[in-house]
Amino acid sequence: MKVIGVTGTNGKTSTCFMIHHMLRAAGLSSGLMTTVAYGVNENIKPQLQHMTSVPMPELMKRLKWMKSQGVEWLVLETTSQALAQNRTWGIPYSLAVMTNVTHEHLSFHKTFERYRGAKVKLFRLTDKNQKGLRAGIINADDPSADYFVKAIAHPIMYGLKHGDITPKDVIITATGSTYSINTGQDELHITCHLPGSFNVENSLAAVAVGLTLGLSKQQIEQGIASLKTVEGRMTNIDEGQNFSVIVDYAHTPDSFEKLFKNLKPMSRGKIIALFGSLGGGDKSKRPLQGKLAGTYADEVIVCQEDDRGEEPEAIMSDIASGAESAGKTRGKDLFLIHDRVEAIQFAIGRASKGDTVLLLGKGHEKTIEDASGEHPWDEIATAHAALKAHMKK
Repeated sequence: MKVIGVTGTNGKTSTCFMIHHMLRAAGLSSGLMTTVAYGVNENIKPQLQHMTSVPMPELMKRLKWMKSQGVEWLVLETTSQALAQNRTWGIPYSLAVMTNVTHEHLSFHKTFERYRGAKVKLFRLTDKNQKGLRAGIINADDPSADYFVKAIAHPIMYGLKHGDITPKDVIITATGSTYSINTGQDELHITCHLPGSFNVENSLAAVAVGLTLGLSKQQIEQGIASLKTVEGRMTNIDEGQNFSVIVDYAHTPDSFEKLFKNLKPMSRGKIIALFGSLGGGDKSKRPLQGKLAGTYADEVIVCQEDDRGEEPEAIMSDIASGAESAGKTRGKDLFLIHDRVEAIQFAIGRASKGDTVLLLGKGHEKTIEDASGEHPWDEIATAHAALKAHMKK
């Protein structure tokens, strides 16, 4: 069983799903392990734990099960924390993929250099596997690209602007994107149904994997086009309303900036952004999130995400300080509503024709955590219920 490892701050899960769909289009038996789900071929199950890389005993159990199912290629989303803690030790990575490296998990790694150093371990592990491809797919537009190039025997570069694999004639709409790639031998015509320029980048990484594995033009094109959605990743919630409601897992400053920059030009009305931040996590990112939301969104609603044992008011205040620095005023265009259900209902109630409501941070997750422990949660179902109630008024 050969393994493709995908690491990065943002875009890992979507990239993994695209690669998995390409492998299936090529007729290969493919395993998948991501933040959202895991499984074999079309037998994909939800990932219930609030983690991407599960503990080593569970990981080994899943690997053993996948091998028994005849999996030829496993697409494994691989986090910096798992790499730093050597929880991926012994996994025979054949191919490594880097989507990007930006501000995140500094409460664990302490510095950006240590965070980046943990991620590059995936490339070093891949380079040591003499039976593998010893190849690394690297985002050439990322400032850390050269750092990853040095860690692998065969770097393959992709990017919107730079690299061996770059797109042309890019068309981005609210429902996805299309573009072409000239490989020197052929021209690929890619259709990606996941919206946003960041998903153009993610699909480019997947294309690079397909080309490295020797998949055909048809297999790459059909594979990426066959992925219609990833749960909690730019998921559109439709109950017949005349405004947009989108659920997305974005929870880092970089993912916020990319999301807002993509949506701002396409939004016909106000952007109403709702989110919180992880309790006990990286406190330094909270005001950054608030400032970005305050800059790009017309209204900001701060609420619960996963408080854990931290004081909820302190978390919301950290975020609010950033939004206020961007010019937002409490009670006017900045609202602090801790209860997430109430906050979602409030956000939807603020929307008018043509507006966009963004529900950020929880995405696919099936629990929400406070000081008393974990409780069942479903962001998509909660949004549907709030919309139905709103439509009846």
